[in-house]
Parts: sequence; C-alpha cells; structure tokens
Amino acid sequence: MKKYFITSLFIGTLLLVNGLTAQKKNKDNTSDDLLRVKPKLVVGIIVDQMRYDYLTRFYNGFGDDGFKKLIEQGFNCKNNHFNYAPTSTAPGHTSVFTGASPSTHGIIGNDWYDKEIDASVYCAGDDAYTSVGTSSNAGKMSPHRMTVTTITDELRLSTQMQGKTIAVALKDRGAVLPGGHTANAAYWFHGADEGKWITSTYYMNELPKWVNDFNSSGKAQSYKKEWNTLRDIKDYIESGTDNNLYEGKFKDEITTSFPHNTAELLDKTKAFDIIKATPYGNSLTADFAIEALKNEGLGKDEITDFLTVSFSSTDYVGHMFGVNSKEVQDTYLRLDEDLARLFKALDKNVGEGEYTLFLTADHAAIEVPTYLKDQKIPAGYIDNKANAARLSEFLKYTYGTEDIVKNHSNNQLFLDHKIVKNLDLNLADVQAEIAQEYLGYDGIDKVYTADQMWNNEYTRGIPYILQNGYNQKRSGDVLLVLKPGFISYNTTGSTHGSPQIYDTHAPLLFYGKGIKPGSTIKRTEIPDIAPTISALLGISYPSGTTGTPIIEVLE
Repeated sequence: MKKYFITSLFIGTLLLVNGLTAQKKNKDNTSDDLLRVKPKLVVGIIVDQMRYDYLTRFYNGFGDDGFKKLIEQGFNCKNNHFNYAPTSTAPGHTSVFTGASPSTHGIIGNDWYDKEIDASVYCAGDDAYTSVGTSSNAGKMSPHRMTVTTITDELRLSTQMQGKTIAVALKDRGAVLPGGHTANAAYWFHGADEGKWITSTYYMNELPKWVNDFNSSGKAQSYKKEWNTLRDIKDYIESGTDNNLYEGKFKDEITTSFPHNTAELLDKTKAFDIIKATPYGNSLTADFAIEALKNEGLGKDEITDFLTVSFSSTDYVGHMFGVNSKEVQDTYLRLDEDLARLFKALDKNVGEGEYTLFLTADHAAIEVPTYLKDQKIPAGYIDNKANAARLSEFLKYTYGTEDIVKNHSNNQLFLDHKIVKNLDLNLADVQAEIAQEYLGYDGIDKVYTADQMWNNEYTRGIPYILQNGYNQKRSGDVLLVLKPGFISYNTTGSTHGSPQIYDTHAPLLFYGKGIKPGSTIKRTEIPDIAPTISALLGISYPSGTTGTPIIEVLE
C-alpha cells in the first residue's frame, strides 16, 4: 500500500510538472506568436478618388511590383464600401484611420456650415497655429475638429509615445487627419509660387534639415515638364478617345489631347499647383515619402512606427478629365511605378516581411454624366439656381420668410431654429414640409430629415448610408439625395460625394506581415480597416470605432 502511494505521488508530481511546463510553453508560444506578427512599420496608403474597377480595368498594364504585388501576394477585399455620405476627401481619410463614420468622428465634409458659429469651416483649418516652411497661411492646420482618436494615435499611446507617426500628402487634410492628434509630423505640399513641403506649429516650430534639403533640391521644379503618355497611347484601349467633349483643359490648351505642355507646366519658377493635376504629383509624393522613411528612421527597431501616405493627384486628374479618360489611365499606370518604388524602399530600409501595409481610397467617382447621356444612360446635372429660386418662393409663401433656411451645405439644408420657434412651428413638421417640397425638384431622388435620422435606426440602403454620415451636432435639417447619375458639377470631368454605389465602391488591399494572402467578396466597410490593424498589432481600437476586424485578412 505504501509502495502504491509513493508511486502515485511520483506520477502525480510528474503530471503536475509536465502540466506547468506545458502551460509555460503555451504561454511562451503565445508570446512568440504575438511578437512574430508584430511589424516594425505599418504603412497606410490612400489613393484619392480611386474606384475599385481601376484595379481590374488597368490590371494588364500594371507591372509586377506595384498594384499586382498587393493583389497577388496580399489580401483583396473586392466588395469594399464607404458606409456613409458625403463621400469626400476629409471624411474618407478620417474614417479609414478612426474606424468610424462622420456620425461619430465629426468630419462631415471638406468644408461645412458650422451652425454653432454661423460660418463655414474647413476640416483642418486652425487659426491657433501658424505655418512652418512658408510665410503664407497654408500651414494653419490641425486635427482639432476630429473628435475621436485614430489608429495612429492608439499606436502612439500603446508604445508610450515611442512609436513614430509620420503623415505625407499633397493635400493638407490628407496628412493632418490620418496623422491623428499625436503625429510626430504631418507634411503637405504648398504649391503656389513656392513648391515646398510644409507643416504647422501644431507639430513643430521649424522644418527638419532633411525637409529643407528636399525643398532646396529642385525636385518639385523637375516635375514642371510636358505630360505625355507613359506608353504608346494606342495601347490605352481601356479608356475613351483622347480628344472629346467630356474632359476639361489646362489653361491655354486648345484640345484635351496629349501631350499637355502649357506654359504653366513648363515654368520652373511659379504655378507649382499644376503639378498636383498631373501624375507627377504622385511621383513627388513618393519621393518625399521615401525620404521621410529614411530620414525619420521608420521601422528601424522593435517598436512599431506608422507611415501614412496619400496620393492626391489621382483626384485632381479625375476631376479635370473624368473616369474614362486617357489621362486617368496614364496616371494609374504611372502611380503603379511609384508604388513599386515605394515598396522597394520599404524592403530595403525596413526589410521584406517586416512591415504591414494597406491600400484603399477616400472615395470613388462617377462617370462624366454628359458621357453617360451620350450612351443613353440616365444622367444629368442639377440646376441649383432654379431649385434655389423655387425653394425661395415656397418658403415665402408657406412661412412668410425665406430666412427660415439659413444655409445649404453638402446637400443639406440648415434651418434657423430661432425663426422656427418664433413662428411657433414644430421643427419636425417644418423639416418634413420642406423635404416634401424638395422631393419634387428636378434631379432629386430622395429626401430625408434630421428627425428621421434621430428617431430611426437604419440598417441598409441609402438611409443607412446617410445616417452614418449624419452628426447630431454638426449636420443639417434636410438631407438631399440626387438621382443616380446626376451631379452638381461642371459638364466636364468627374466628381463624387453621393451615397450611390459608384461613389462608395473602393479598393481595399492588405499586404505584408501578419496578412494572409487571399480575397473575399464579402461586404467590408471602410471603418473595418482600423480595427483590423488594431487587432493585428494587439492594441486598443480607436475611441470611436464602429467597424469590426476583417478576420479573413489576418493570419
């Protein structure tokens, strides 16, 4: 019996020791797994005004080291959408990096009417700060109107502010908003007659030497040159004719055709803003981003850093020439080469397999309505002047004053609540009456009210998208939705901003450390990006997150 007890005690002790060893081993393995997928650098790329179908339309023209590399070696979310409107630059960049929509993060447009101060405001404008790198006001910017944190903020917080965040874009809002509240630096391009990369005293009091050196290098001047096609234009069969009535022109141009070689493009000393409207603006952005990567020492240690890059020229080119233009096709073929350069720089400076990258857009775009009409597709333009005159008559007849509507901004009407109250009217009733009136106007498809946004929870369709864009403190009283194919814009070039699918369907590609190669046609939404990266990094989600991680993406 004693022998049996001793044997049992020995076996029990052995099992306990083995169990504890296994627990420790599992714990160590878990720790090893977390470290294994932790990248040295996260790179967030936004391509301004990029439709999803640009990936498929121009695929055969791409090289192996740009877009194709992300598609074939990374993860492709083929059914990715913005879940809100307006689909414009500032809300787009903010939603990607906050994991939320404008209803939460507060950036409801590029500009909007601020009903608290009765004035229009700019998404990143901030008179509390001054410009760095220019004597102009172009640097008076900060992210103060963004009410929640970004993924870049959360990474900084999780590393005790040791991980760096650097944000780069031609547009100020394309750098300021992705960089978050805690970025070490955000840089944007000030064209005018200077052609310099600048920043704000929100980040620093003087530019680093490497930025001054870049500005003095003549790089911007080198892109003031003729724009001709990268390849034989006869091979650009995925886009429309070169000379047509659907495209805009540079100043002093007679036709819309290649090559573009106006005096402004060739002048090396002024008019640098024109670079933005050529693919060379993207090349300049890639040049500067690569310099930032090297000179800021990003991805050089075990503490994860973040680089955000927004390629803005695609938006300028799309607005001027339109979705179906040779210019857009050439811009994307050239962007593909710029991406390849950036990826090679990442491989060299951070190391292959040591960084994680995602690429998406801030919105998509509509085909030029004049082109659609010529193809017998319902499309057109809104006569804002006629609609405003008709509304004015209705307001005077119904309420005795047209001042009951204070402002019209981002397809929203803002009412003067004091006048409504003084007239002893019910606000919800006035909203509904004006909505019903506007529904009969040309080019209007649907109209919703703030009262509907407050008292309903929509889960699909246009009202769902509008509600995600509706911010209770900042948005208007009556929300207008234009008919599909209709825009308020020039009769040449493309635009965006609507809740329609041509403005919401945008690419989303993941690549690199911790990313499982593959694809999905399951619907994903822009606010899903930030929590996906948060889950990969093992850090807190941004404070306003409403999206969910895309589990198929992660290893």
